[in-house]
Amino acid sequence: MIRHDELDALPVRGALPALHDALDRHGTAVLVAPPGTGKTTLVPLALAGLLGEGHARRVVVAEPRRIAARAAARRMAWLLGEKVGESVGYTVRGERVVGRHARVEVVTTGVLLQRLQRDQELAGVDVVVLDECHERHLDADTVAAFLWDVREALRPELRLVAASATTDAQVWARLLGGAPVVEAHGVSHPVEVVWAPPARPVRPPHGMRVDPALLTHVASVVRRALAERAGDVLCFLPGVGEIGRVAGLLGDLGDVDVLEVHGRAPADVQDAVLAPGRRRRVVLATAVAESSLTVPGVRVVVDSGLAREPRVDHARGLSALTTVRASRASGRQRAGRAGREAPGAVYRCWAEAEEARLPAHPAPEIKVADLTAFALQAACWGDPDASGLALPDPPPGGAMAAAREVLTAVGAVDSAGRATDRGRSLARLGVHPRLGRALLDASAVGGGERVAEVVALLSEELPREYGDDLAAALRGARRGGDAYAARWRAEVRRLRAAVSEVSHGPRSRKDREVGPVTPEGKASEPLSRARDGSVPRPGAAGDAGLVGLVAALAFPERVARLDGGSYLMVSGTRAELTDGSPLWGAPWIAVAVADRPVGRRHARVQLAAVVDEDVAGFAAGALRAARGEVRWGDGDVVARRVERLGAVELAVRPLADAEPGLVRAALLDGLRQEGFGLLRWSEEAGVLRQRLAFLHRHIGEPWPDVSDEALHARVDEWLEPELGRARRRADLARIDAGRALARLLPWASGAAVRLDELAPERLTVPSGSRIRVDYADPERPVLAVKLQEMFGLDDSPAVAGVPVLVHLLSPAGRPAAVTADLASFWRTGYRAVRAELRGRYPKHPWPEDPASAEATRHTNARLRR
Repeated sequence: MIRHDELDALPVRGALPALHDALDRHGTAVLVAPPGTGKTTLVPLALAGLLGEGHARRVVVAEPRRIAARAAARRMAWLLGEKVGESVGYTVRGERVVGRHARVEVVTTGVLLQRLQRDQELAGVDVVVLDECHERHLDADTVAAFLWDVREALRPELRLVAASATTDAQVWARLLGGAPVVEAHGVSHPVEVVWAPPARPVRPPHGMRVDPALLTHVASVVRRALAERAGDVLCFLPGVGEIGRVAGLLGDLGDVDVLEVHGRAPADVQDAVLAPGRRRRVVLATAVAESSLTVPGVRVVVDSGLAREPRVDHARGLSALTTVRASRASGRQRAGRAGREAPGAVYRCWAEAEEARLPAHPAPEIKVADLTAFALQAACWGDPDASGLALPDPPPGGAMAAAREVLTAVGAVDSAGRATDRGRSLARLGVHPRLGRALLDASAVGGGERVAEVVALLSEELPREYGDDLAAALRGARRGGDAYAARWRAEVRRLRAAVSEVSHGPRSRKDREVGPVTPEGKASEPLSRARDGSVPRPGAAGDAGLVGLVAALAFPERVARLDGGSYLMVSGTRAELTDGSPLWGAPWIAVAVADRPVGRRHARVQLAAVVDEDVAGFAAGALRAARGEVRWGDGDVVARRVERLGAVELAVRPLADAEPGLVRAALLDGLRQEGFGLLRWSEEAGVLRQRLAFLHRHIGEPWPDVSDEALHARVDEWLEPELGRARRRADLARIDAGRALARLLPWASGAAVRLDELAPERLTVPSGSRIRVDYADPERPVLAVKLQEMFGLDDSPAVAGVPVLVHLLSPAGRPAAVTADLASFWRTGYRAVRAELRGRYPKHPWPEDPASAEATRHTNARLRR
């Protein structure tokens, strides 16, 4: 029996006439309704004509999460007084509960994506409702774009509804061809905000890590909320691990039940959360409870302020979920859960001053996630670069280029980006193309059922207690009786069925033989053969060998060899195992999951499998190369023949007959690294370089620039032929730098003969001495000369029109004064110098009028003779 009283109480009922009218007139609509108003449950029933009014239609509701899909179907069936599978059913990955007469089917966006690729017309479907589209999940954005294509090109009668819990509806209205926006206003009760920051600073989240001190604080705030407020408490945490730790910190709360809500929670726990409790409850939940699920009885929200979002590091080839600060929009969604039924309160575990610094909205997944699967879906849809898709945000070019490289490497797309038969097979598997490639190709080697077991492990984040050893995790899943193990077994069955299905589809020989993924996007040698013509048969080594093969095929650029205290991946990224890891000491591993902890230079391995060198070379065969390497290293030319697997050196031997051009390039690298001091610089050569630098600074052309950068740019003009004949560091040390530098003088113009005129090495002073000019500072040369040798000279000397800075020295050669204006010095500064030095050097002349005195380099006694 239909529960009309419950249906009539849902606020969205008042918006149904406007929604029906919008669909009748436009065929599309955007429904904006806050959580708890019935947009997920009442609207599909009304559109399907299951409430005794309207036409009978078949409605598909797309939810972003499996837990939300199941919960929505159960709730709608309950409202109709039926069992799930009768009028309302659901389909999620690995599970389908849909009867023959079902009129409403709730599916995940991933399932709908697969269905669209198989049947673009969606035959038999009259209405599609895209729920929670404001969350901007990548699959949801893609499904919306595909559905708009279907409506525009194939089925103009197909009705589309984009349902959002927030008011950012205009972008969806635009994407759906100017769809009308229908708003439903829920009952909104006031929510008091309580700022509850930790007493001491906590470390910011990084990767998957959350400071334990923050989780301890969150648990204490939950206890505080229980003491200060009535009603159930809903606590938002970023992930399953944090939920488990906070639950452990809360311990036994007496007459208060602690429930954990996340995608891995058993169905009975999910059902218990969505029904009113007999006792007071604390519900620890991920972001799934922001809008996808409505938890009754909640009067208090405790918000940790954290969320999980996908991130990809293209430089290191690492992609994973990462912990971030939740956006202000998410904070408002979470707080609103406390005021759905009555006035409530939200305890925010951060300071009020931090609020303005939080991001306004969560990042759209298309902007931050690995786009390999998306790019494959777009290619299979017939739009390889996704330029023709009606997406809220375009995919980043760099991420799409990286995705195409992977897809090309696994043979999923051709050189033009179009999907191959193999690519369409991979798309139908319902896993990431990397995992799909491993599933198909490892199954071809043998052990199809065990391969499916390993791929199922890699397709979902493992519980922490499973550890970082993939082979041990497989054993744990086989004997496990928890919710994860049950889901894993269901996924294994689904994967086996999927492989069986696609294996009978069209697949060219070329597609079958495409080799491992490479960062460059090139296909390696065929998978049917290894280097020696054989295929590694890991079955002989038991599960461990097969696990390693699957991981290596899925992530060939992350095959890594032990190198000192860490592992070097063939991609060039270094990674470290956690302390006490059972993988430690293995010569080779294949890394499935890794992140980079804050403050560390290297990645951290979270999940990997042991492989041997044959499997490593087989999986990453496209990166195997043997070539001569000539480089500058350890202060000299190093010439060797190296066999590499990407960045990993497999074998090295000396190279006796190195190509001269490579040797020359290595010597130039040495000159860049260590400078031109590697050449033989006489004192005259050093002075010549300084004189030329001075002339270039003050006159310019045709005098050459002799800075290091300029000399490197003109190395062919001044260091040949000596550089071309050199083979090692010692040969550089025999090159006369002065003779080579003279080649840069402006001989062609004839200006070179003026070098001594414009920048003389020495200047003749009044005493007759020829004193060397110091050009170390190209701005102003220095003339260091004894004071007595400059008597009688009023005008300061100059070179190339630049006054020389005169360093006047005592008879002992010590600095006495510095001047660029001798006439002024004789008038003002000389008296003080004379008074100070006359008594110290009585044997030397100290005339009262130096400007008219005779210059000398001799003592008084010598002058008298």
